[in-house]
Amino acid sequence: MTPQSELLNRNKAFASSFDKADLPILPTLQTLIIACLDARTDPAHLFGLELGDAVVIRNTGGRVTRAVIEEIATLAALVRAATNGQEPRFNVILMQHTQCGAQRLAQPEMHAMMKDKMGIDVSEYAIQDQRSDLMGDIDRLCAAAQVPGGISVSATLYDVATGLVEEIAPAKPLQDWRAERVPTSTPTSATL
Repeated sequence: MTPQSELLNRNKAFASSFDKADLPILPTLQTLIIACLDARTDPAHLFGLELGDAVVIRNTGGRVTRAVIEEIATLAALVRAATNGQEPRFNVILMQHTQCGAQRLAQPEMHAMMKDKMGIDVSEYAIQDQRSDLMGDIDRLCAAAQVPGGISVSATLYDVATGLVEEIAPAKPLQDWRAERVPTSTPTSATL
């Protein structure tokens, strides 16, 4: 059996008892999780999420990149449209993890190889120190004018050895983060 056929068989089992056809388009927990694409770090398992609970964006390192900022801004616009123009109020959880492969992208030789041989600038994904990089990602959101200040932002770190998620920065509205943090070297809406 191939991986594809295994997954299709699992889907048939899922669909055989499917009873969620009328889930609302907006997530029931009003939450967006940004996480690494590492197979060990699936937010649905780590947080016990059910179908429809949260939106999940995954990328290398679970970083706030230009693309993630655009996704958050787009989601905010869709929420605004779905709620007759109400200011979007949802939670964004930034989640990185221990033993992340994106830490290798911070090595100068790996960074240079990716740039020279593949033409890929991995600087947005590289992880030097999860705690400071998570705070840097909050700074990137602070600097992104198109992301509404009413969304709540927090930062967490998942330990792949213990299964525990540690809160690095508590949830608070982005406008509060903006008031207390001075973004450094982060893109503004003009450069995104």
